[in-house]
Amino acid sequence: MTDLEAIKRFQENQKRVKERMGKVKHKIAVISGKGGVGKSTFTVNLAIAFASKGHMDRVGILDADFHGPSVPKILGIKGQLTQTDSEGILPVTGPLGIRVVSTEFILPDENTPVIWRGPLKMNAIRDFLAEISWGELDFLLIDLPPGTGDEPLSVAQLLPDLDGVVVLTIPSQVSQIVVKKAVNFARRLNLPIIGIVENMSGFICPNCGTKIDIFQSGGGKKIAEELNVPFLGSIPIDQRICEDSDNGKPFILEHKDSPAAEAFREIVDKIEKFLETPENFDRAKELGE
Repeated sequence: MTDLEAIKRFQENQKRVKERMGKVKHKIAVISGKGGVGKSTFTVNLAIAFASKGHMDRVGILDADFHGPSVPKILGIKGQLTQTDSEGILPVTGPLGIRVVSTEFILPDENTPVIWRGPLKMNAIRDFLAEISWGELDFLLIDLPPGTGDEPLSVAQLLPDLDGVVVLTIPSQVSQIVVKKAVNFARRLNLPIIGIVENMSGFICPNCGTKIDIFQSGGGKKIAEELNVPFLGSIPIDQRICEDSDNGKPFILEHKDSPAAEAFREIVDKIEKFLETPENFDRAKELGE
């Protein structure tokens, strides 16, 4: 391919990205400063919470964690194959009509590693945005790998109209330290910070309802106040979240009345309120400058 052909292809892809994403009302990235905070499980259950709140069949997930694509397994659609129509490649449909795209769908088997350098990752994200027939969505959640590397940077560059990022942390001091890097990353790129969520925030006894702070709690709220960003809420530990994820059953569909499910619904309310307030985007831009 000549340089001229490469430039032309890039321009065509960018045009398709704009066309596809023009049908998506809100685009939100889920990021974390480190691994092991439950980001993919959080993203899936957040999508279910949105779909349950009047957005059925209008929520999508782009699983951009290429080296550890786990969204399909959590949703119970692992191993499915993508289909095509006249509009392009179709996402795989999960519970409540959630549309999902993941490298898991194109790998030969679950033990096949993805060995890609930065440029390949950016091309893959561009193709996911440009070639997938997402259709009309109210929300597209982008599940990103931990850190501030190629994938988050590519998403920020390819989606200049990204509504913002949700930053996930856990109560440990290590996680709180690195979450500052994630927040500063977003600010450097002028990405609105929708808020911080503290996952694994204490354990609620299923028998008596008593909350026990196994890993401490309150660190997420404290660091949100320190960094002057919204705090969206805390999600308590519930062993059934892990069990349901392993069994391909979204937790908040299985346990709608649990404290953790209620926490997800409250976080959705706060995200929608943020998106409905234009002043938040002006404030985010000022903090990033």
